[in-house]
Amino acid sequence: MKKWMRILGVVLGGWLAAGTGSAQITKLAPDLIQLLNLNNLFTTVIVQYQAPPTGLDILTLQLLGGVVKQTFSAIPAVLVQLPAINLLSIANILNVVYVSPDRSLAGMLDNTPQTVNAPAAWQLGYDGSGIGVAVIDSGIANHPDLYSNGISRVVYRQSFNGSSQTDLFGHGTHVAGIIAGNGLSSTGPTYTKTFKGIAPNVHLIDLRVLDQNGAGTDSMVIAAVQEAIALKSKYNIRVINLSLGRPVYESYRFDPLCRAVQAAWKAGITVVVAAGNLGRNGYATITAPGNAPQVITVGAMKNMGTPGRADDQIASYSSKGPSYIDLVVKPDLVAPGNLTNSLLAPGSTLAVQYPQNVLPASYYSTTNPPSQYFTLSGTSMATPVVSGAAAILLQKNPSLTPDTIKARLMKTATKSFPAYSTATDPTTGVTYTSNYDLFTVGAGYLDINAALASTDTLTKTALSPIATYNAGTNQAYVTMDSSAVWGTSAVWGTSAVWGTSVLINGTSAVWGTSAVWGTSAVWGTSAVWGTSAVWGTTSGFGEN
Repeated sequence: MKKWMRILGVVLGGWLAAGTGSAQITKLAPDLIQLLNLNNLFTTVIVQYQAPPTGLDILTLQLLGGVVKQTFSAIPAVLVQLPAINLLSIANILNVVYVSPDRSLAGMLDNTPQTVNAPAAWQLGYDGSGIGVAVIDSGIANHPDLYSNGISRVVYRQSFNGSSQTDLFGHGTHVAGIIAGNGLSSTGPTYTKTFKGIAPNVHLIDLRVLDQNGAGTDSMVIAAVQEAIALKSKYNIRVINLSLGRPVYESYRFDPLCRAVQAAWKAGITVVVAAGNLGRNGYATITAPGNAPQVITVGAMKNMGTPGRADDQIASYSSKGPSYIDLVVKPDLVAPGNLTNSLLAPGSTLAVQYPQNVLPASYYSTTNPPSQYFTLSGTSMATPVVSGAAAILLQKNPSLTPDTIKARLMKTATKSFPAYSTATDPTTGVTYTSNYDLFTVGAGYLDINAALASTDTLTKTALSPIATYNAGTNQAYVTMDSSAVWGTSAVWGTSAVWGTSVLINGTSAVWGTSAVWGTSAVWGTSAVWGTSAVWGTTSGFGEN
């Protein structure tokens, strides 16, 4: 015992930061600080390092009572279970940058392709062929619409939650169908409607992180992102779809989820993330990792049951920017996500809990076959629309970078919106008013045909800008990162990308103390993706 105590003293003496422990408390996530004095509690955390952790780093964790469960390569970090009372000692290690909990998170067509002009791309022969899209979600069931010539287009499957089933929750199958469904189960002389995804010939990589209840953890998602990076060349993975999220607890610079998606972006993979479904709580409700400036963050529109755009409105539940803490201008754009018909995973939790959402075969067939489709609403459904669009752009030009794809999609998005719209919840009777500013609709409404025709290039990044507020003049401004392309020319000017009426003034609720700055007003409960948040009070039907 004395020998190990001497070793511990040598190790910690060389690796602990100088100064008092309290000076390093800023390295601890805010939701960990409350655990510091709980002697008998063990907690699982993600420890991030300045450089990849060495054997000595791992030994230090072990000597502090830690059990290392996983080492990550996408970011320099480890997953470790340890006594909560030793958290501050971990934070005092020089090589440690940040410590955060292994937080819980969860997941959130007949007119959708026409609304975003996907058929124009199909007519030109662009359907996502040859492009791999990694769906990090609850899994992908063996649905007929994901087969071509009798061969499944789900080319790889891996579970990160211990489940061997393809999709127990049903969310990932629905998402996959929006990206890649080919409409096989609704095509033929007896069918009156066909449910076809945006890029119906891509191949899919199924990385399962959400369980039968739609729950998962940060570490599972990080491991899945890491695997997508590792498999990029083998399966030509050019797009990652993340229709999931959780609250923002710290700056994206320290959030391990944000750092993981940034690593994928740096590896040349376009990452598309749901904005979240907390828009009814007001501004600053974007969820992580949608607050990362690199990724494409997507809000949800209602297509009002028609293929045209003229009557479309923002979904009142679609989360609004700027992002909490960093004030990143989000979402980046919007796409159809309300009352979306896509693939059904029979027997899944969602199908059992919401049988009314199973699409009746009579809706799309003159006969009575077993239903193969399901209706869901949310930014989770808008996100795969943009993922499919990215795959189409990459099929046309495989050399496109994630930044170029993001910039083109944003610039070519349509900017024609009403000044505001209202939606009344049929259950509560509460009416919500949405303003069409850049914190609500971003750079506009996805238009795949326009993006496909774009030849605009860029030599800088497409980092989402930062919002700033001048209290003296009651004016909000967009501050561009010097490495970003925005504002560097007329081609990439603010009005060209976001339109001419995008900023709201300081009298708006966006800058009120209870909106941008107040965590209780923004988040409410921690169950961001619970039933009431994902689908509103109408239990799966969204805004009808």
